[in-house]
Amino acid sequence: MKLLSYLGLAVALFVSPILQAKMVSGINVPDSIVVNQQSLALNGAGVRSKFFMDLYIGSLYLTSVQSELEKVIEMPVAVIRLRITSEMITSDKMTDAIKDGFDEATDGNSVHLQTEIDQFMALFSAEINDGDQFTFVLTRDKGVASFKNDQPQGEIPGELFRQALIKIWLGDKPAQKSLKQDMLGQ
Repeated sequence: MKLLSYLGLAVALFVSPILQAKMVSGINVPDSIVVNQQSLALNGAGVRSKFFMDLYIGSLYLTSVQSELEKVIEMPVAVIRLRITSEMITSDKMTDAIKDGFDEATDGNSVHLQTEIDQFMALFSAEINDGDQFTFVLTRDKGVASFKNDQPQGEIPGELFRQALIKIWLGDKPAQKSLKQDMLGQ
């Protein structure tokens, strides 16, 4: 809880009233969220699909619009949110996908982040259901605070880990190129 306390995230964390929302695959994605009393705007959102099936909606929230990975990494705070839209997503499948994502994000050199990756993957050990929402608050030079359905899950400190997590969706070898483009508003 040290990072959560440090980040001051035990406050009203997320969705401001949905006055406007972007529709993605039939799901409302809020135009903004509030983290630690700071408003973040929707940078972009899209669908992660596999074999023509929608698996989840990924969205990126920032203090200012950015279209490049390097600029996102430089932001003091960013939020990546995943809204599960398929019953095909299970805890095992999610941890496998996250493991693969870290391998790609670190060019196969994730051994130095293994402790943090193991902590992060443990966050997905509970059952995952259609409609679940994972929110990752990424604070530069601090780390990542994770929430499931707006409830704190845990936190993983470390700047290198934070950058690797961002690169799963926005790096050179993203989970899905079209989702990266949508999240970056390209």
